[in-house]
Amino acid sequence: MSRLATIAIVGRPNVGKSTLFNRLVGKRLALVDDQPGVTRDRREGDGKLLGLEFRIVDTAGFEDYDAATLPGRMRVQTEKAVREADAALFMIDGRAGVTPLDEEIARWLRSEDTPIILLVNKAEGKQGENGLMESYSLGFDNPIALSAEHGEGVVDLFDALRPIVEAFDAAEAEASPPPVEGEDDEDVPLGPMKLAIVGRPNAGKSTLINRMIGEDRLITGPEAGITRDSIRVDWQWEKDGEVHEIQLFDTAGMRKRAKVVEKLEKLSVADALHAVDFAEVVVLLLDATKGLEAQDLHIADKVLQEGRALIVALNKWDVAENPSSLFNGVRGALEDGLSQVKGVPVLSISGATGKGIDTLVRVAFEQRAIWTNRVSTAKLNRWFENAVETNPPPAPGGKRIKLRYITQARTRPPTFVVFGTRTDSLPGSYTRYLVNGMRKELGFQGVPVRLNFRNSRNPYDE
Repeated sequence: MSRLATIAIVGRPNVGKSTLFNRLVGKRLALVDDQPGVTRDRREGDGKLLGLEFRIVDTAGFEDYDAATLPGRMRVQTEKAVREADAALFMIDGRAGVTPLDEEIARWLRSEDTPIILLVNKAEGKQGENGLMESYSLGFDNPIALSAEHGEGVVDLFDALRPIVEAFDAAEAEASPPPVEGEDDEDVPLGPMKLAIVGRPNAGKSTLINRMIGEDRLITGPEAGITRDSIRVDWQWEKDGEVHEIQLFDTAGMRKRAKVVEKLEKLSVADALHAVDFAEVVVLLLDATKGLEAQDLHIADKVLQEGRALIVALNKWDVAENPSSLFNGVRGALEDGLSQVKGVPVLSISGATGKGIDTLVRVAFEQRAIWTNRVSTAKLNRWFENAVETNPPPAPGGKRIKLRYITQARTRPPTFVVFGTRTDSLPGSYTRYLVNGMRKELGFQGVPVRLNFRNSRNPYDE
């Protein structure tokens, strides 16, 4: 598949960059709030505008701070996004007019080679006329009056973007080899693995992803709660000469619900849960210097309730004290606290040094294979008949429960349906017996297994 032109949105905080990003991708992917500085990491999405298709990048608000500070690290990411883009949309607030910070950003952008399109946002009605006139002083071609919230000015934006996107598409088409005719789509492999990293604040999620991909793509630091949006990063993992496509999702730290009081943090946690819902495999990252807490079990339970494959990774292993007893303690606590799923993999890693990352990714692919596995009906029913014969269902009140056959309804997660009579009288212990047997005999260790029961409609079954 050909690459798309990359368009970055840049500007000072709270001018409406994320609102425009959401409009172009057609979804509320980026968090939007009245307070400035909501966006911190670069967020990417597939943008569409009147038939044009491109990659759109939302960036943190540009501020003039030392690079060692959090706003300074955010600015470094913004600068990198602009340099890597095929064009940048420089946005100012039409109601506020041109500010000294706008002028500073304009001076920096004029020194870069990236083509710049100037947008004067919040220009609906006559409110942005003064700001539009002032914007000519920034030294760019004709500015575009825009309302990202209401969709005004998108035609002018289309006219400005079209020559850039079409020129990129033409160059990409010329460089890409033509498709080979006669190729069939049989045995099409699974797409990129969708791998989400979740955990409490400051567990090292962003540091781990940066180490995986080999660049400082996500903002990190000693401050807890830096990540707000769930950020997707596309990555290619090479192992034994093979390249494996992975979509990594960095998420906001999840604290106890009672401690989450700010609206913005609530939005961040909701966004993290959405990333879990989208993922195939979820890594619950623990801080090995703090051990396992009740909140970690709560997060793990949410992941399993969503039916996702789970891996628990003890991060900061290079600085952990009494690692052997810590590892065994965490494994034991997980066995007790996550009784509904046995065999969840527990690994030790270090996002700072890279220790254990290859093992983590390999296990993630193994768990996805289990999560997507489909058992043949014949093999499934051979196991089922043996399981029922070995341990027949109870007969509450002297009335016999008859289980006839089983079928796999779906994968992702593995879901099965058992047909029989009076199945609504089966105790939970028998359901657990069947599920544990599936894990042991059919290879569904460590992933959620859903087992449903259906009563036969045949009136003669009794």
